Amino acid sequence: MGRPKQFDPDVAVNKAMELFWRKGFAETTPQDLVAELGIGKGSLYSTFFSKRALFDLALQRYVEMRVAGVVETLERPGPVTERLRVALLRLADTDVTPTPRGCLAVNTAVELAGCDEVAAEVVGRLFDRIEAAFQAVIEEGQRSGEITAGRDSRQLASLILASFIGMSVLAKTTDAQRLRRTIDAVMAAL
Repeated sequence: MGRPKQFDPDVAVNKAMELFWRKGFAETTPQDLVAELGIGKGSLYSTFFSKRALFDLALQRYVEMRVAGVVETLERPGPVTERLRVALLRLADTDVTPTPRGCLAVNTAVELAGCDEVAAEVVGRLFDRIEAAFQAVIEEGQRSGEITAGRDSRQLASLILASFIGMSVLAKTTDAQRLRRTIDAVMAAL
């Protein structure tokens, strides 16, 4: 009979997500993981099987958190343009930390998507879901008159998504003022 787990795997996935977010997949070693999670290598492998399997769980956790946060913000009551601005500010502010990390999904796309179909698919689904949420709120704004009707809502949603992705890259190298100017420009384009 094996010993019971002395750690919470759910908490370990969150800690691993933070580590992968800071360092990326390739730069995170199994030793980094055991140190961050406070567990032994045996526990790491018996619970998660591999660094990659743990990364996949961490990335999926991040995707669910990111989508939930964006959707929750966009579905609040109030003016559509204000909800869009708040969603973009939230995405940008999440990415501006003392040690800028950008967005784990965008970082993964840059690091792995060109050579890893699974990572590309997970990140692609995130982008699809965020773009669909943007499109739905744009269409709501067009119906209410806040956003010019007759403009292609999918194109506008793609513009906002591309701006978010660009802001995630910028967040790793620039200050919050540039990100806020970008948000202002996106909002003006609507």
